[in-house]
Amino acid sequence: MPNCTTVTEFLLLGFSDTRELQILHFVIFLAVYLAALVGNLLVTTVVTMDHHLHSPMYYFLANLSILDLGAISVIVPNSMANSLLSTKTISYAGCVSQVFLLILFCSADFSFLTIMAYDRYIAICKPLHYEIIMNRRACIQMAASAWAAGAINSAVHTGNTFSLPFCHSNIINQFFCEVPQLLKLSCSDTYRRELAALAFSVFLCLGCFVFIIVSYVQIFTTVWSIPSEQGWQKAFSTCIPHLIVVSLFLSTTSIAYTKPVSDSPSPLDLLAAVLYSVVPPLMNPVIYSMRNREIEAALRKLLHRLIRSKNSLSMFLS
Repeated sequence: MPNCTTVTEFLLLGFSDTRELQILHFVIFLAVYLAALVGNLLVTTVVTMDHHLHSPMYYFLANLSILDLGAISVIVPNSMANSLLSTKTISYAGCVSQVFLLILFCSADFSFLTIMAYDRYIAICKPLHYEIIMNRRACIQMAASAWAAGAINSAVHTGNTFSLPFCHSNIINQFFCEVPQLLKLSCSDTYRRELAALAFSVFLCLGCFVFIIVSYVQIFTTVWSIPSEQGWQKAFSTCIPHLIVVSLFLSTTSIAYTKPVSDSPSPLDLLAAVLYSVVPPLMNPVIYSMRNREIEAALRKLLHRLIRSKNSLSMFLS
């Protein structure tokens, strides 16, 4: 029987032990975090303030931006602080919080991507019924269900993971608390319970993925029957960004979780973790804003409003 001791903290994997490289890591992550912060806050702000964007599609997009901002905020600031302070420790409670929040945000993120596929399906394939099906109450219920599903899924995984005794070590070969790495530290056979929960989550994700694919098969079938080229462009301008975001989310997550968990620190593990935890929150606002005339117009309007406010304030002070 392994000698089990109470774990009060974990040691995370640093990007480097060289001080210069630690500072470089801090600067790069700071730039990435600020870019993701500004991008997601801008999307949320323009959707909230511009009444032209008060539609189901943009309501779900605002929720997605909040989730992306939450996901990157759970990981990156802590990693930046560790590099700046030359430390690798995270408290047990901090690790629990990190796991819970990250799974919550990622689970709800994929739920919203599935809902957005359904929204596009109704808008393009059943336009006459769109306002009836996607009414305000239905949208709020869908959003609440996505958040609740993420919270329940996260509570199950977090509870299963941290109910295990950690006997082998308290060293996590990752720059944040990750469930596969934590399971590797357990010396109990009950980790199979968490593996079963992970398998169930994968099954649900596959179900959502199939739903998205079927929705887009129906969408593209309908789009090809539209005689107007303008109709094609309008349909593709809202569908293609969503497809790119779904592909980015699934590809980066698959890379991170389908590879075997290594027994020693691996640059490939770090790269995979950065891909799925940092890249989607950074790129999603850019992807959704590209060639989206409504968001571009709302951003210009917001910028002009800020400039007018600044000029009015300057005149008042002078």
